[in-house]
Amino acid sequence: MTTKELVLVGHGMVGQRFLEALAERAGEAGRTGPAGTAGWRVTVLAEEPRPAYDRVQLTSWFSGTSAEELSLCPEGFMAGNGIELRLAEPATAVDRDARTVTTAAGERLPYDALVLATGSYAFVPPVPGHDAPGTHVYRTLEDLEAIRADAGGARVGVVIGGGLLGLEAAGALRAMGLETHVVEFAPRLMALQVDEGGGAVLRRKIEELGVVVHTGAGARRIDTGDDGRVRGLTLSDGTELTADMVVFSAGVRPRDELARACGLPVGERGGIVVDERCRTADPAVLAIGECALAADGRVYGLVAPGYAMAEAAARELTGAAGSFTGADTSTKLKLLGVDVASFGDAHGTTEGALDVLYSSSREGVYKKLVIGADGALLGGVLVGDTEAYGTLRPLAVSGTPLTTPPEQLVLPPSAGAPAGPVTLPDEAVVCSCHHVSKGEVRAAVRDRGRTSVPEVKKCTRAGTGCGSCVGLLKTVVTEELAAGGVESARGLCEHFALTRAELYEIVRVKGITGFSRLIDEHGTGEGCDVCKPVVASILASLGNGHILDGEQAALQDTNDHFLANLQRNGSYSVVPRVPGGEISPEGLIVIGEIARDFRLYTKITGGQRIDLFGARVDELPLIWKRLVDAGFESGHAYGKALRTVKSCVGETWCRFGVQDSVALAIELELRYRGLRAPHKLKSAVSGCARECAEARSKDFGVIATSAGWNLYVGGNGGTSPRHADLLAADLDRETLLRTIDRFLMFYIRTADRLERTAPWLERLEGGLDHLRAVVMDDVLGICADLDELMTRHIETYEDEWAATLADPDRLRRFASFANAPGTPDPTVRFVPERDQIRPAPPVVAGTTLEVRTR
Repeated sequence: MTTKELVLVGHGMVGQRFLEALAERAGEAGRTGPAGTAGWRVTVLAEEPRPAYDRVQLTSWFSGTSAEELSLCPEGFMAGNGIELRLAEPATAVDRDARTVTTAAGERLPYDALVLATGSYAFVPPVPGHDAPGTHVYRTLEDLEAIRADAGGARVGVVIGGGLLGLEAAGALRAMGLETHVVEFAPRLMALQVDEGGGAVLRRKIEELGVVVHTGAGARRIDTGDDGRVRGLTLSDGTELTADMVVFSAGVRPRDELARACGLPVGERGGIVVDERCRTADPAVLAIGECALAADGRVYGLVAPGYAMAEAAARELTGAAGSFTGADTSTKLKLLGVDVASFGDAHGTTEGALDVLYSSSREGVYKKLVIGADGALLGGVLVGDTEAYGTLRPLAVSGTPLTTPPEQLVLPPSAGAPAGPVTLPDEAVVCSCHHVSKGEVRAAVRDRGRTSVPEVKKCTRAGTGCGSCVGLLKTVVTEELAAGGVESARGLCEHFALTRAELYEIVRVKGITGFSRLIDEHGTGEGCDVCKPVVASILASLGNGHILDGEQAALQDTNDHFLANLQRNGSYSVVPRVPGGEISPEGLIVIGEIARDFRLYTKITGGQRIDLFGARVDELPLIWKRLVDAGFESGHAYGKALRTVKSCVGETWCRFGVQDSVALAIELELRYRGLRAPHKLKSAVSGCARECAEARSKDFGVIATSAGWNLYVGGNGGTSPRHADLLAADLDRETLLRTIDRFLMFYIRTADRLERTAPWLERLEGGLDHLRAVVMDDVLGICADLDELMTRHIETYEDEWAATLADPDRLRRFASFANAPGTPDPTVRFVPERDQIRPAPPVVAGTTLEVRTR
């Protein structure tokens, strides 16, 4: 067979998917290898200096994800399929008559088929000053590198554009410590995806994070200083903003200049005109992705439609039937920590459509479903809670009438749980990026023997695009395995096939002290936001040094990162430990003076502690210096660790008390302080059966008897309250401590990620009887190990804040702005209330809507 020449112009996400689809088609026909792919010798002309990378996850680069981790081009893929990749060598001209492409290096490449995957470019409004130093676009890794370099000398950043990328850019600026503004010409953020109600909730939640939002106004001009650099911004409504840098994210435009220059038809607003088979007016030239004006008259800026076009083009060039007539434009993402999703006819434009709404301003949740006249789900908007997206989107795509009242689909689980994946028909699309149906996922498990989500991903490609369907994918896989009598994989995440309990044992037995060694020896990839905090907790519970030292620092959650609880307006709370709730007048005075001097909101909590709210991150070391000097320690309110041991006054003061509950509570709190666990731990000690300390609502609670102490375990309050169970009665002090020691260490050793003691005990095979046999009768022969682990914890404990204050390297992280240490964050604002302070409300208040139909 004669090998033909194929030139691909552009190597972005869609270009790479085209190459993969071509290679898959060749593999099916047995025509792939170093000599060519599917009868084609392929040359790729890439404008950027690196192979295709994941633009969907572009913002993760600011949080440490490397360019290599973002890469979509597997090592050896090009060579193994006979593909020549030319980096930083874009095409400059196309001669359709001669069928050649000229490159930036001046070389003319012949082609039998030409595929244009040139993508799009960031639109920059032609306002005065748009090209001044300090202005940027948000499109490529090189753009991000330039933004980070410029941010080092900036204090205020403004993002022009309040769409998906604009809000991601705002999140990046805020994370780098800049006062951040977002300017959006439309009357609301994300106007294409969310409606007025969803936009109001989204704006309120983003403003609560300290980002200033300006809607209904555009940029009139970029103001510059004498040096020509950006110094401010004037809006179309006359508002003047101070700014040190401006990021344009006001939409994109198709890169269709090559097509225009060679005479191919383009749309009135851009985009290379193609038919259903992705062919241009010249049958030898195809166009895919954001540069193409599809047969339905739309230019698609999402990855899923681009992938579908790439697959259609690959089928066209390998002699198979395939077409692209349109695509699902649903989106689900997290913007500045806010979950947002939009799917189907989100704005209810279909004639006769009805809206079903649920909105809670208190919870920051907005849900709208659009229901057709026939009862089918047409689309929807979700803000603040997108958990149901994985089920709702396939239902909307299927077009079949709902079998569940739509009101139940928007209500909180406590009022009406949404339908699960089992209710979805097999034709429902689970993964819109690669158009994989529920039936295909089930078939991969049932017929092709795949037994885990990673295996199904590899087999079907579901979940390998934007990632929004992974939750639903996991549920479908698990249910199908269960239907076949196969136990599903229990791994922690896609990087570890082991459970948290198994990882704990590996770390303990092998003495592993870092995440890198653990994942190198027992995992795959680089890790994720699931496994990293879990490993951080395991390392901390086994006493592997200060959590802010070395590699451990990068594993911590937001709260642990600053040893304080982040509050809704960007400030932090300070919670000193008050063992047993007992505090001296001198201690009260110190706390009061600190609260007064730093103007902190002060509250006595249900856990018998004093919480101080409203501290800026740069104030935390100053506050804790005074607390530590006065003898206070960290209360670990920020960590998955022991919080409090609450107590009543006991026999010392109470005429009904039969034991000294305060003394025991203090002893327990000092014994277990700083003990890291899969989830937070709470305890209480009551001095008699009247139970004033509410010990039976705690993870472990103690109630005094005339003969000793009763020990209760596995209780908790919260959304699913559970009374603790009696583990042992009338224990003496020594036996009580030993039993609690073993209970806690057995829980830490065997619990799952983020599992409280209550669900752990209910899940534990054999339940309470088995637990009693393990910790009291030593049926597993591990009590000596459990005792040794607790002894090590007690002997190696150090107060995290005292240790932090003694180390200048640790203290350097406590700054509002990395480039301006000591400068307070001006977005952390307060207003007076009842002689104290509270977070300042956002500029625009949202609307509380009832569940209703229209």
